[in-house]
Amino acid sequence: MSNTRIPYELVLGWRYTRAGRASRRNGFISFISGVSMLGISLGVAALIIVLSVMNGFQKEVRERMLSVLSHAEVVARDGGALWDTEALSQRLSRHPEVVAVAPYVSAQALLARGEDMRGVVVRGIDPRLERGVADYAALLPPALQSAWEPGGFGVVLGVEIAHQMGVRVGDRVTLVAPGGQVTPAGVLPRLKQLEVLGLIDTGHYEFDATLAVMQIDDAQRLLRLEGPNGLRLKLRDAQQARVVASELSLQVDPLLMVRDWTRQNRNWFAAVQIEKRMMFIILTLIVAVAAFNLVSTLVMTVTDKQSDIAILRTLGASPGSIMGVFMVQGALVGVVGTLSGLLLGLVVAFNIDVIVPAIEQALGLRFLPQDIYLISRMPSDPQLADIGPVVVLSLLLALLATLYPSWRASRVQPAEALRYE
Repeated sequence: MSNTRIPYELVLGWRYTRAGRASRRNGFISFISGVSMLGISLGVAALIIVLSVMNGFQKEVRERMLSVLSHAEVVARDGGALWDTEALSQRLSRHPEVVAVAPYVSAQALLARGEDMRGVVVRGIDPRLERGVADYAALLPPALQSAWEPGGFGVVLGVEIAHQMGVRVGDRVTLVAPGGQVTPAGVLPRLKQLEVLGLIDTGHYEFDATLAVMQIDDAQRLLRLEGPNGLRLKLRDAQQARVVASELSLQVDPLLMVRDWTRQNRNWFAAVQIEKRMMFIILTLIVAVAAFNLVSTLVMTVTDKQSDIAILRTLGASPGSIMGVFMVQGALVGVVGTLSGLLLGLVVAFNIDVIVPAIEQALGLRFLPQDIYLISRMPSDPQLADIGPVVVLSLLLALLATLYPSWRASRVQPAEALRYE
């Protein structure tokens, strides 16, 4: 037979937590305690859901960016054409983290059809090499993936800009290239008729609304470049792009610059991180308010249990033991509220792709317009690195809320408490 005994502080703390229906006063205390528990639960759940959605949003946009962007790029510091790209490509390919290298031409231009004119980013590529460095190349029309003859001056447009301009496959558009032609009559814009060979849907609105892909030789002729103005690199691990870019920058000519995808989109990712921190702080206040409701609950409990405390002190209970009883009561409320909030938050976070469409259908509205938020569905990515601190913080706040009422209970004098009993 085991001689293990449960500390009476735990027994009394548990009894005080689940008791409270015997009288109207105790019932009110129990109600306040339940409200505190519910507040902690909802606050924890809200924190987990919001952080998971922000993680999912960041991950989704990052993946769609990387389907179009390269992990790293090598460009001339003056923005001009690169020299001896074959030798440079071979040198870069020797790095163990570099999987593929492809040349490209990139410049801003205007695309016109009738009176409609839009700004575009002209990207000249070699389709066979581009497939190795960017996922979007697999979305090119099959005939263009294997062979895209120079001199045809065909273009593949993003679906959004094609929709905005009313362009279909087979239509002709006019490209207004930067840098005009000098004539006796003045500087005239350089115009070129292009045939739309296909449309591409990367899933990223910003790119689909500005992208115009051409064969690299045609792009060089239009832009009057003597060669590619950049090399695109694909790495084994995109998350190591900054480290690899720093290493490669030491291996290339000082007139060249190696930039990675994190620096190209630094402002966007910095803004998301700031928003995430602010949401964490704001929603933590919800948990804090609910946790500190425990203060009023425990103060009322201490007042109601004055005679019980006095009897325990008379029987030899130490002030520390009395303090422990009420800390157990408050801690139990915090633990139950935190765990229930954790469960609720995880259930919603893992099923948000089902819950949000159901709410949208029921209310007849759209939470994520694609032209504003870049994606059309609500993503979610619960991460232990976020959930762990939320749980620990909630438990810590609940524990801190028990200190003052428990200290007051330990200061109760038996003679004073029993005077009017």
